[in-house]
Amino acid sequence: MATKTSPMRDLIFFVVFAVAVLTMPVWLAPIGAGYPDLLQKFAIYGLFATGFNLLFGLTGYLSFGHAAFLGVGSYSAVWTFKLLGMNPVPAAIVAVITSGIFALAIGYVSLRRSGIYFSILTLAFAQMSYNLAYSVLTPITNGETGLRVLRTDPRLFDSSNAVDGPLIANLFGIEMTGYAGFYFCAVVLLIAFFIAQRIFRSPFGIMLRAVKTNQNRMNYTGLNPRPYTLAAFVISGMYAGLAGALLCITDPLAGAERMQWTASGEVVLMTILGGAGTLLGPIFGAALIKYFENIFSAFNAQTLHEIFGFLPDFIEVPVVAVTSLFVGEGWHLTLGVLFMLIVVFLPGGLMEGFSRIGRLFKRSSGKSDQSGATAPAE
Repeated sequence: MATKTSPMRDLIFFVVFAVAVLTMPVWLAPIGAGYPDLLQKFAIYGLFATGFNLLFGLTGYLSFGHAAFLGVGSYSAVWTFKLLGMNPVPAAIVAVITSGIFALAIGYVSLRRSGIYFSILTLAFAQMSYNLAYSVLTPITNGETGLRVLRTDPRLFDSSNAVDGPLIANLFGIEMTGYAGFYFCAVVLLIAFFIAQRIFRSPFGIMLRAVKTNQNRMNYTGLNPRPYTLAAFVISGMYAGLAGALLCITDPLAGAERMQWTASGEVVLMTILGGAGTLLGPIFGAALIKYFENIFSAFNAQTLHEIFGFLPDFIEVPVVAVTSLFVGEGWHLTLGVLFMLIVVFLPGGLMEGFSRIGRLFKRSSGKSDQSGATAPAE
């Protein structure tokens, strides 16, 4: 009976998630996160982390080179703008296809090894891609200056009015900036999330979990896990490429810094913080890190004095001095402490914390129900 109702539960879960995403400008405004640029980052990096989770969360293969696909998607999107026009849909499609082919090539080589050797191989490929973008491939990537759309570019399918207008991605005349850009990214995130949800529930997803649980046992039963892991790697790379395309759709500029190892490490942190192997965890982790990066990094001594101004001076000064170590340029320290606490006390990430809170409420409600049931007998 549970299997029959699970599709309905999945649908309800997706609808609730969609409503929460589309209303983010409203319920994030009280904590200072309701402005469009940050909302766009929430959606884009949530998509990036969701794709990474399809590989790491389901198969257990830890890639340190996923930023390479983010960069390839960005460059592909900008070149699509330069050659075809400023419509974001072809740019996203080309980025997904290009990053998928690139992921197929890297995955075919890297997946010959597992464990730390696989991780080092992906890191090596990502760093090679980063260095190539800065040096050998300068005619394609424009080196350290970055690749941008120019008015001299052909843009074959742009109308004459669009050619004379601003060089910003637009869909049916709607420029992909501000809240319009966020809602475009949000819709893409919802589509990608729905696909990820289907993968999680599918026989293919079950096979990926089997790879993570015991790959040797799969080999003994005659099942070859490599086609499944390669497919997961390619799908994950396509998600990353799509996220890279969205970065350029909201800001038509691609740079090699998106392919650095730090970007690959960031998506690993997002997934582990939120909860690897869960649907919502990586999105929560991405939102948390981007919130710290954009909000906590903006705090300075003056802001802290305004916050703690209600304290006496002899207490306010040392409190501000200590707190300033964890905000502004030191926001990474806050992130590091949070990551350490979650790894030690919540190995399953934020989603494990939420599930513990839910179980606690169930226990308390169950106890109250039992006390209410025994009361009349007395």
